[in-house]
Amino acid sequence: MFYGAVVWDPWLIVAQIVCLQCLYYLSLGVFLSFLVGTRVSRMSLVYFFDFATVTTSTVTGWCVIASFLLSSIAGAGYLLYLIERAKKCLDFSATLYIIHLFICIVYGGWPSSVTWWVVNGIGVAVMALLGEYLCIRRELREIPITRYRSNV
Repeated sequence: MFYGAVVWDPWLIVAQIVCLQCLYYLSLGVFLSFLVGTRVSRMSLVYFFDFATVTTSTVTGWCVIASFLLSSIAGAGYLLYLIERAKKCLDFSATLYIIHLFICIVYGGWPSSVTWWVVNGIGVAVMALLGEYLCIRRELREIPITRYRSNV
């Protein structure tokens, strides 16, 4: 990993966005299946993309909220391995949530729930800040320098 010469590669950026989005929805699906799937008779895309399911008035709504927040924590781990740069974490996190907003608008209309906006705002903040923290820790690790001594 040499960071001195930065080459703008749009295909790499698109591939990282696609991979990050897919991994985010995969982890969201896993968390929803464990937390919400045990409470409802049938899982559907409603829990992924409909703002009405993100509510604090039911236990199932709280499980949906927990699934979204746990997915943002998992997303920070994905940022560590896919993006690898602390200064790019906010960009990729915001892109993920903007794409999620567009999908939600297409699926169920403009999110009019304050809870949905708060949960997704916290999600993007957690994902970006935790991802930056993890990437900074990796970038600031000491570089191991080994000396080979000949035992003469």
